[in-house]
Amino acid sequence: MCMMSAERLQKAGASLSSIITPMYCVALQVPKKWRAELRERHISTGRSKLHHSVTAADGTRKFLLQLHDGLIVEAVGIPADDADKSRLTACVSSQVGCPMRCTFCATGKGGFARNLKAHEIFDQVMTVQEEFGSRVSNIVFMGMGEPLLNLPSVMRAHTMLNENLGVGQRHITISTVGVPNAIMKLASHNLQSTLAISIHAPNQQLREQLVPSAKVYPLEALMLDCQEYFRVTGRRVTFEYTILAGVNDTPILAEQLANLLRRFDLRSHVNLIPWNPVDESGYKRPDKAHVRAFAAVLEKHRVPTSIRVSRGMEAAAACGQLRNQHQKSPLQGFAVLT
Repeated sequence: MCMMSAERLQKAGASLSSIITPMYCVALQVPKKWRAELRERHISTGRSKLHHSVTAADGTRKFLLQLHDGLIVEAVGIPADDADKSRLTACVSSQVGCPMRCTFCATGKGGFARNLKAHEIFDQVMTVQEEFGSRVSNIVFMGMGEPLLNLPSVMRAHTMLNENLGVGQRHITISTVGVPNAIMKLASHNLQSTLAISIHAPNQQLREQLVPSAKVYPLEALMLDCQEYFRVTGRRVTFEYTILAGVNDTPILAEQLANLLRRFDLRSHVNLIPWNPVDESGYKRPDKAHVRAFAAVLEKHRVPTSIRVSRGMEAAAACGQLRNQHQKSPLQGFAVLT
């Protein structure tokens, strides 16, 4: 906790505008009189309400946060113990729902309402910290929404999380399925954070089936932007590949992925993600043998590869699934603000 002078608060209000929120005020012990002055200047001071939470056997906790307009977003807290220290990762949402409508994703099935503001993103991390009673060490923008479609708010939240909560940039990951012209805008911020590309397929035809937006942002164009991102930033690019049984899990497709990454001048890492089941979906979760076989092909081609350990399977683990169970429209008694 720290005390903020009236002069510094005035400067913060002038520079941060809509970012100043009650969780920011509480963290800084801002007097009620100053909060009233912020409201008079039309600066939001409301926190999201914890609407619902579930806890899995492995300690992963998923939170549903009710926003000021009655809409709901998800945030996830993922604890883990390394050999020498404990970590707490916050997986945060950047939008209410998602317009990208990837065919295997629960969030897209719930529809899209609006972008989140920076303070609504920041609030998710504060909620994880408060509920776990422990400092968040890592942040991944891998929750609901497409972060690069809300880049201004994501960048403001990134700054707050880095400067005000002390989360190092190298401990923050921003994930994207790919948005035309957005990757280089992200590169212009010269961050030390990780860019993660949700690729999910090694060829254009299959990717269009899984990721409809690939029709307007072809795989080749996406890879060229990743190559340029690496040239400008020097930062390795992570490629996330959700494995769907019988769809994109064959050794031939693993060969194609390895060949695709070799064609471009960039350092890369592949993170294989066994698909989490989603209600009313025709896809199936792959077995461990198929996942390991896929990884073995990549490793044979010297592609750095990891397999994500599934967490929180009992807690409606697929992104957006818990939210869909509780809300597909604003809560009763709230109006949707546009």
